[in-house]
Amino acid sequence: MAKKVKNQSLGRAQGAKQDEFYTQLPDIERELKHYKKHFKGKVVYCNCDDPRFSNFFHYFSYNFKKLGLKKLITTCYKNQSRDLFSRNDSEQAIYLEYSGENHEGGVPDPERIGIRHLNGDGDFRSAESLELLKQADIVVTNPPFSLFREYVAQLIEHDKKFVIVGNQNAISYKEVFNLIIENRIWLGDKSGDMAFKVPDHYEARETRFWVDADGQKWRSMGNACWFTNLDIAKRHEEIILYKKYSPENYPTYANYDAIEVGKTSDIPVDYDGAMGVPVTFLDKYNPDQFEIIGSSRMLGTPMSEVAERGSFSQGGMRFYLANGDGTYRRLYDRIVIKNKRVKG
Repeated sequence: MAKKVKNQSLGRAQGAKQDEFYTQLPDIERELKHYKKHFKGKVVYCNCDDPRFSNFFHYFSYNFKKLGLKKLITTCYKNQSRDLFSRNDSEQAIYLEYSGENHEGGVPDPERIGIRHLNGDGDFRSAESLELLKQADIVVTNPPFSLFREYVAQLIEHDKKFVIVGNQNAISYKEVFNLIIENRIWLGDKSGDMAFKVPDHYEARETRFWVDADGQKWRSMGNACWFTNLDIAKRHEEIILYKKYSPENYPTYANYDAIEVGKTSDIPVDYDGAMGVPVTFLDKYNPDQFEIIGSSRMLGTPMSEVAERGSFSQGGMRFYLANGDGTYRRLYDRIVIKNKRVKG
């Protein structure tokens, strides 16, 4: 058991080198303004955040009275140094608990509140962090992308509400997508491009990378999004549909009984069957209007059972459309939905 824990810690330390994305305050403010009603009287836990530098701490401590918070708790991983980015060079980490004392406006000084030392490294999976998690009502942070599956699983296991930053690719993870189907997790208000400060060891060969005039390195995530299980108004906005179904405009997949809809705006208003839509549909998904059945990775029949070898490109499980000449083209991932408003 000790060896397993040691290996987990080593893997976390290695992954942390590529998991340090410093979330900007304007991105936090733009998203969290949609959740204000949920925070009153609640304990908020930011368990991937050094309170001395975290913009999540900045937001919640500055707005502590306005949001009506009961308590704010923050922890960080393997850090005691006063650097923006953790060096992961300490076997101990720090944490902070703030209950609004001496709140005189502005951002309170973490040192005045009282920085405390954990016995361990602050890993969100550690016994100490789990004890703090148990106190929390809502978790809000930017967790390590490399451990996103495990991070979400922990929140679900402990029945916590949350608003967290993630890579949109996480939607394709089986564990995450099953939670989406069950309406236990969904996308927040903002999806798309987000810029993050990153440490000096990030190399220029990284995609969407730049260095500003002050020498600070940045990375942009064109497919970043917020994941949550807190209800917001956007989740109940109707998608306005106006196109009519026709077999010519909406072909059926070769390896699954559903029609292809290339854009969310092209969803036909009058079709009662299964439809394949792009993953970006989830940004506008209204569970009152649509039902999610599954995804192409879950539902598609292997093309080897449908067509002759050589007539289609090999790859992971996807949906295919006939080209009309005996060959088939493979599509990007699709989410299969049905319109609840149309009765067959």
